[in-house]
Amino acid sequence: MAKRLLIVDDEANMRHMLSLLLGKAGYAVQTADNGRDALEIVRQADFDVILCDLKMPEMDGMAFLEAAGELIAETTVIMMSAFGTVDTALEAMKRGAYDYISKPFKPDEVYLALRKAEEREGLRHENRSLKETLRRIEGDCRFGRLVAASPAMQAVFDLAEKAARYDTTVLICGESGTGKELVARAIHQTGIRSNGPLVAVNCGSIPENLLESELFGYRKGAFTGAERNKEGLFQRAAGGTLLLDEIGEMPTSLQVKLLRVLQDGEVRPVGGLDPQKIDVRILAATARDLTREVARGAFRQDLFYRLNVLMIEVPPLRDRLTDVPLLCRHFIARCNQRLGRRVTGIAPEAMALLLRHPWPGNVRELENVVERAVVLAEGSEIQAGDLPPSMLSRQRPSTSAEADGYSIKSARRGLERRLILEALQATDGNRTRAARLLEISHPSLLSKMRLYDIDL
Repeated sequence: MAKRLLIVDDEANMRHMLSLLLGKAGYAVQTADNGRDALEIVRQADFDVILCDLKMPEMDGMAFLEAAGELIAETTVIMMSAFGTVDTALEAMKRGAYDYISKPFKPDEVYLALRKAEEREGLRHENRSLKETLRRIEGDCRFGRLVAASPAMQAVFDLAEKAARYDTTVLICGESGTGKELVARAIHQTGIRSNGPLVAVNCGSIPENLLESELFGYRKGAFTGAERNKEGLFQRAAGGTLLLDEIGEMPTSLQVKLLRVLQDGEVRPVGGLDPQKIDVRILAATARDLTREVARGAFRQDLFYRLNVLMIEVPPLRDRLTDVPLLCRHFIARCNQRLGRRVTGIAPEAMALLLRHPWPGNVRELENVVERAVVLAEGSEIQAGDLPPSMLSRQRPSTSAEADGYSIKSARRGLERRLILEALQATDGNRTRAARLLEISHPSLLSKMRLYDIDL
């Protein structure tokens, strides 16, 4: 489809000459003899390029740029004048013009200006496309406040999204710090009870003699100090979701009462006689292996089966190292906003250390490490020295294959080879994802793999 071009000039000969010239070049040309007429035309139609004279009666080029405003915000405007100066050109560009050519001009000057305009429009289109792709990728890598791109976490996202659609009990398992509570909150926020409250309780943080009254409430006079009726967390979560965090820490004496609540859908406050119906969705989370706890008699088997309607297992960070760079960017952005810093990224040497770390504290540990590094960073990038000393001590000493004496060139080759190998191992040999981790292009990765004789 021919690009639409508008010529605005008060000289008929100039309009005629440019119309013939650019019509032969494949443009669909329309003309106007002053800025006022051009303004009416752009109100009716969109143009890819506008060639506009500076000096015209009724409305000149500058006034046209000002009046057209948002109407031509996506259009490339090239100004023309026989009276131009550098200041004039700068002023025109401040008002939205892309380029400026002086009269008289040769046809090649016009072609050159239009070619530059087409290249600029191509770059703008590519930029918009890349932003849209990044936005889509970013959306695919998020579920609630969770951020991940690894296949293991994408499977967690898919399962959690399905769980959110139905009013069923979910048991979320995983090591401490993996983000179990965030999974639960995301299920609630995207689920059918999102308009109701989300009430969370850590079953291991409340003393056993208080946990029952916290969960089920109590009646006035039920025990010393019970001077009034108090509703429990089940009642407070009515119409919403109750998250029983660290359910594996719940005392066995309370497990029986919880099982009855889940079976009958009603609670009996401490000191009360009449049970109360409840309308609550139950989500439970634990860092314990409940199957093992059931086997050794520390957790009731019938309660386990009641909770284990749908199980979601959140993998540890060491099993999804491809998420580390994405999580780092996410945490850096949050720290920048909260701490007023301007850290833009992580140096390759520091990222190599992060990818080698076993992460016993999982995502929570990574978040703390990134915050510490953002605070300590002297420049725009986090360096290896900004990481905790314990991580630095894990650095492997250089081998003869990595360095030759004091040669920087040899050391750089060794480091590059090691980083490429580790990135490929972290991505199970996926070269596209490895290139993304290394922050180089896919062709560059292939070239370096040939250079360093890497065959994975």
